[in-house]
Amino acid sequence: MHKQFYVYITASQRNGTLYTGVTSNLIQRIWQHKQEMREGFTAKYHVKKLVYFEVHDTAASAITREKQIKKWRRTWKLELIETSNPDWDDLYDSVIS
Repeated sequence: MHKQFYVYITASQRNGTLYTGVTSNLIQRIWQHKQEMREGFTAKYHVKKLVYFEVHDTAASAITREKQIKKWRRTWKLELIETSNPDWDDLYDSVIS
């Protein structure tokens, strides 16, 4: 079994503050966001609702995609989220089940 990598977007609320990240362990990383375990941007702005993620086969492709999304205009990020998650559901529960 090969390792997978994830690019994800968390939000404080619908149309709220957004954070784009990359990880090899999506469940653990989102749990850390929810617990506000690390000081910094996501804890300060309570950005802990998983609203979008995508799977990559390599760390390099995930990092490239994360950098691409981070450069995007906010409206493009909102469109990306709303295309796959129009209700802005917290996807964490579906990921852990």
